[in-house]
Amino acid sequence: MRVTVIGTGYVGTVTGACLAYLGHKVTCVDTDLAKIEKLRLGQTPIYEPGLEELIALAHQNGGINFETDLSPAVRESDVIFIAVGTPPLPSGESNLTYLEAAARGIGAAMDGRRHRVVVNKSTVPVGSGNLVETLVREGLREVQPELADDVKFGVASNPEFLREGSAIHDSLYPDRIVVGSEDATTLAIMTELYLPLIDQTFADPSFAPRPETTKHSRMVTTTLTSAEMIKYSANAFLALKIGFANEMSNICERVGADVTEVMTGIGLDNRIGTGFLNAGIGWGGSCFGKDVSSLLHTANEYGYQARILEASLAVNQMQRNIVIQKLQEKLFILKGRTVALLGLAFKPNTDDLRDAPSLQIAERLIQMGARVRAYDPIAMDACREQHPNLRICYCNDALSTAEHADALVLVTEWPEFGDLCLDDLASRMNNPVLIDGRNLFSPDRARQAGFDYAGIGRAGYRAAPVGK
Repeated sequence: MRVTVIGTGYVGTVTGACLAYLGHKVTCVDTDLAKIEKLRLGQTPIYEPGLEELIALAHQNGGINFETDLSPAVRESDVIFIAVGTPPLPSGESNLTYLEAAARGIGAAMDGRRHRVVVNKSTVPVGSGNLVETLVREGLREVQPELADDVKFGVASNPEFLREGSAIHDSLYPDRIVVGSEDATTLAIMTELYLPLIDQTFADPSFAPRPETTKHSRMVTTTLTSAEMIKYSANAFLALKIGFANEMSNICERVGADVTEVMTGIGLDNRIGTGFLNAGIGWGGSCFGKDVSSLLHTANEYGYQARILEASLAVNQMQRNIVIQKLQEKLFILKGRTVALLGLAFKPNTDDLRDAPSLQIAERLIQMGARVRAYDPIAMDACREQHPNLRICYCNDALSTAEHADALVLVTEWPEFGDLCLDDLASRMNNPVLIDGRNLFSPDRARQAGFDYAGIGRAGYRAAPVGK
């Protein structure tokens, strides 16, 4: 099938590359010429493991092009994905400026040669499917009024469930594919598009092997509105699970329990599950905060106060302050101290700094008169570019970051940090204080290395039994 993807951010680029790898002919469109030129060279404007390799394979399979002109791509397409940004406004609602422009542009470029499907891939407020249908029709009337009533197209909601750092795996081996539409032709086209994923008939790439347990992927068909709510509900629930783990961690510290043991114990209950129960310094990224806020805004529009969702945002904000509190408990005075941060990205395997806890922690420390040093394997260039006024010292590696520091804070749980020699780190510091914001390190191991260690919710840690 011929596919157009509007937007070359995380979702658009990964979606386009995966569909082309499956054998479809894909054109990715963006107004940012610099991005497009980079993609034409096989380089990605974002860091995502395996994405450059997948784009190279996509050229060999269905074929993938990168363009700035929307109209030719739309005219030749069977399916058109809208994967543009919907950033939050101060009110909490989503900014739909890019979505609206894309929908009108699609309508202006349409003709009557085929039945097309316009797909909302962006995370959009409930009701946006109806809005897109109206805007496409308006765009068509503005440019080709004589065709406005004759051109046939359907609108679908097809939310993404990608995790940055594992987006290719999540795209090729999804837990479920959700498609919302009330139109039978639209659902048939979307089923045909995703058939290789549903049946898992494609050859898996070497850098993203198929899990042994993945034999097929389930396609869930719903109404437009239900599909939009599925996306928001999923992200809200995941944010709530993390928030719950963080709430329990704070109680654990007060009563002398270890939150890692507690979460392991409850996660083994099949009704709860083990995922997203890691206590820490809170979630970040572009999805959870934006989506919970948008869902709250929708609830308020309909006269409902979603108290649990409100609490999830408050708990997450409070959790980031715990690092400052723990540093004050260990060092008392932060003014004039040097604090080293390990990690800047909001999670491992990405350079994404949107709503990253590291930024808020660094800004607060600087306000309190501390000197901040930082190292991240991937995200330092992005931090320099996006936050040029953030007065931190960027270091070449973890060891140099710890040099003469008064405290070390583990912010992002990059796997390489778990392999660090803690003895070497501690020996380089003025004061070997370690705040383990992700509970990455063993408390016993850290203390044996000479660290004054503090994790999150681990006040009641127990030494390992002799011989284990």
